[in-house]
Amino acid sequence: MADSVEKLIELFTKFPGIGPRQARRFVYHLLEESDSSRSFLAQKILSLKTEMARCVRCKRFFNAGDNFAQAQTICKICSNKGRDSALLMVLARDVDLESVEKTRGYNGAYFVLGGQLKILDKNPESRIRIIELESLIQNDQGIQEVIIAMSANTEGDYTADYVKQKLHDAFPDRDLKITVLGRGLSTGTELEYSDPETITYALKNRF
Repeated sequence: MADSVEKLIELFTKFPGIGPRQARRFVYHLLEESDSSRSFLAQKILSLKTEMARCVRCKRFFNAGDNFAQAQTICKICSNKGRDSALLMVLARDVDLESVEKTRGYNGAYFVLGGQLKILDKNPESRIRIIELESLIQNDQGIQEVIIAMSANTEGDYTADYVKQKLHDAFPDRDLKITVLGRGLSTGTELEYSDPETITYALKNRF
């Protein structure tokens, strides 16, 4: 049992923001749960593979449901003709996208990079989807503005600068407006944890 507990703790520590102490609490909480509760959790984890898909356009995960078997690869946001396709917001993670959607203050398209860069990253292309982003913009001439929406911290600023420079280099002859969120976000703030009013203010004051 001890080996199983330690192995599970090790697995939980791989989750973002989870340290050994929190991971240990999770494991012992599960031990206190009933067999049915643990089985239900295990089933839900396994169902992620069959119920969730990654959108081929914006790269976010979405609940494909029954459509998954029909190779449904475009999410509802990207397939919504009522959204402003001239705007493309670039975010680091799926949770950031969800935070922006909650504001109801943005009606454009999205692209999820898959993370933020660290200053010492030697191969940025392996860390974020910059090549896929360039390809999307190249293939969609209707995109007029790219809004780079990163967290207000060192990694976010570095990532925003990197993406902005890459897009300038990739499309020197295209009239493509590239903006970043205004500083309605306090320095050091994760976009995921920002309240809707703050995100809306930062969006309106992008530059």
